[in-house]
Amino acid sequence: MGFIYSLRASPCVGSGYVEAALNPRNGTCAQMTDIGRERKKNHPHTNQLFPPPVVMTASSLHSDCLVVLFGATAGAYRAKLGSDERELILLVWQVVDLHSKKVGTLHKCLVKADNLELSDQCREVTGLTSEGLSKAEPLDRVLQQFSQLVSSDLKALGRNTYTFCTDGQLLIRQVLHPEASKKNLLLSDCFYSFFDLRKEFHDCYSNVAPVKDQTIQSMAEYIGFRIDETEEDFGVWQVKAMVAVIFNMLPDTCVADDRFTVPETVKYKYETGPCSKSEAVDSETVIRARGLPWQSSDQDIARFFKGLNIAKGGVALCLNAQGRRNGEALVRFVNSEQRDLALERHKHHMGSRYIEVYKATGEEFLKIAGGTSHEVAQFLSKENQVIIRMRGLPFTATPEDVLGFLGPECPVTGGKEGLLFVKYPDGRPTGDAFVLFACEDYAQNALKKHKEILGKRYIELFRSTAAEVQQQVLNRYMSTPLIPTLPTPIIPVMPPPYTIAAGSVRDCVRLRGLPYTAGIDDILEFMGDATVDIKPHGVHMVLNQQGRPSGDAFIQMKSSDRAFLVAQKCHKKMMKDRYVEVFQCSGEEMNFVLMGGTLNRSGLSPPPCKLPCLSPPTYAFQTAAAVIPTEAAIYQSQALLPQSRTQQASAAAAAAAVAAATPTVTYYPAQAAQLYMNYTAYYPSPPVSPTTVGYITAPQAAVAAAASATHTPMLPQPGALVRMQGLPYNAGMKEILSFFQGYQLHADAILLLYNFSGQLSGEALVTFPSLDSAKKAVAERSGCLLGSHCVELCLI
Repeated sequence: MGFIYSLRASPCVGSGYVEAALNPRNGTCAQMTDIGRERKKNHPHTNQLFPPPVVMTASSLHSDCLVVLFGATAGAYRAKLGSDERELILLVWQVVDLHSKKVGTLHKCLVKADNLELSDQCREVTGLTSEGLSKAEPLDRVLQQFSQLVSSDLKALGRNTYTFCTDGQLLIRQVLHPEASKKNLLLSDCFYSFFDLRKEFHDCYSNVAPVKDQTIQSMAEYIGFRIDETEEDFGVWQVKAMVAVIFNMLPDTCVADDRFTVPETVKYKYETGPCSKSEAVDSETVIRARGLPWQSSDQDIARFFKGLNIAKGGVALCLNAQGRRNGEALVRFVNSEQRDLALERHKHHMGSRYIEVYKATGEEFLKIAGGTSHEVAQFLSKENQVIIRMRGLPFTATPEDVLGFLGPECPVTGGKEGLLFVKYPDGRPTGDAFVLFACEDYAQNALKKHKEILGKRYIELFRSTAAEVQQQVLNRYMSTPLIPTLPTPIIPVMPPPYTIAAGSVRDCVRLRGLPYTAGIDDILEFMGDATVDIKPHGVHMVLNQQGRPSGDAFIQMKSSDRAFLVAQKCHKKMMKDRYVEVFQCSGEEMNFVLMGGTLNRSGLSPPPCKLPCLSPPTYAFQTAAAVIPTEAAIYQSQALLPQSRTQQASAAAAAAAVAAATPTVTYYPAQAAQLYMNYTAYYPSPPVSPTTVGYITAPQAAVAAAASATHTPMLPQPGALVRMQGLPYNAGMKEILSFFQGYQLHADAILLLYNFSGQLSGEALVTFPSLDSAKKAVAERSGCLLGSHCVELCLI
């Protein structure tokens, strides 16, 4: 049986009970005090148990007996139990008959953990050692022994059913269920319901402290039960005190509808389902999980939160701008108590990765999971289904083709009704489909067909979720009308989702080191009185390539003087728990970073040919907005470089005028300009699919018009401009500065150029302080070697 101490107990006498306990230290047997008589002695002026319980009625008891259960882990204790992922090392329990008021044998069992290292607090409180635990049984064997011993005690008492009673929720929800899930142990049904003694005690006595402040000691003191921790083993005195509290809560004449009628429950599995945008979601029930493996499904996330009750359809996987999972999810729980327990799992592990858990809002959850499409709602109305996503289907594929591809070994729920083909708003198929399966086995059989051939194409299959169905089908494809694609050539476009700022006037400020949870409101509060000097739509949050806050933001002020004052006043001022650096900068520098480039000590690095990493501070997807003329789009192409400073100035003025006339947040090319959106720009690819880049295609006439148009280059400072050609592809700022040694250049004067695929093109633009110095550099350095490459210089 392992290391299990058993302490025999006799039936109760009157309102108390007498217990004979075997002392595990010296093997002696000591007669325990009659608890009923002890209460009368302490409170002689009352004939009932003190204090009197509040009367409460219910239809029937949940079960015949309670199993009073207490446990400890190798780490944190009490309110932090289970918060550090440490394993269970101790279980103590005793059966209590609620009808006859008898008790069974008190058992104490050590559990061998995989990691036998104990925290200092654990050693001090429990008195246990690593050597002692090394001789104990592992958790799976202990649970088997527990089941056998409880069955034996119930048989001795003449009872059949029981329910756990624990000191709070942590032992069941935060220790047993998570550990069993990680070790792939199947817990019996009895572990999915239990009574929280603290809640029952609070319901029984109206004038006690709140539930969260209750402890075993405080409840025992309230009923007058004396605890001597020095005479009892750790865990034994806790169970004895809990039993005493339970008997005190029961009236002298116990009837079947007084106490312990509505237990706490743990959901067996996560339930999928749709979520409507009109549904009210309490922000106190939502968390954001960050750092998830890209292949994680909603069931994997539910398993991470095993023991806690997630609301139906309460897992929403977040997608980035390319439609891929970005390693984050929003999870909605049934109540705020479950959410608070979920927050205690911050930096717990999913496999080898730790997961960050933060508070989120109901609005954020609805933006990801909400939907109103009747087709999607009807598809997701079949509950408790496993969802698989198919990608790469032939555009001519029919439901019969898909069902035939899957075969009889993985039948689809409802046949054709279990298929949802994803289409563009004009009705053409995208090559994606979602499939419902009734059980995990069928889904596993389907996933084995990953990259098998249908027609002449191989098909990719991935796990999916209800929220992903709504995001991919409803929120993305149905929100932005797409128009047919014209032939190549392809020109990369970077549409600016902010008011265009041009020139070198330092009327902007850069905020660096923002808390990652900071939003627009936090920045405005941080700015204080200076907010009146911010231009309309002048606050720009910068996200990294994973779609997460980068900790940077840019703010456009009404003048350079105001920007200077803000930088002086707010530099290193605290926002939440972090100090924020505030620097004055120009509109050109702000544009540069907002379009995907970097601004640091190494100089200015231009953005690759892809859409900018910008979004609102929440996980809102971009929706269709008013279009902007061709002149407002910024191209990055050699044919579009300016020919003179006069042209640059006029282009800047034109761009500023366009921006002033277009106050919307998101821009799309105008249909009249014959610039058409390629479907790949917003095609949401699943994990491990090829990366998609945002392009627009245009006919030859549009290319010629664009080449003849004037545009403002993103240059850090005024001066003479020199183009370098033939650079090694690995050449950086340092190599170019060495090449121009003696010309008094710095990194900010160098602009590396990229090709359409986002790679270095072998060219760069260099700004010299004066025209004379630029001419001298061209004359002296053109044709010289940089590495093994001959570099050509030309004055622009």
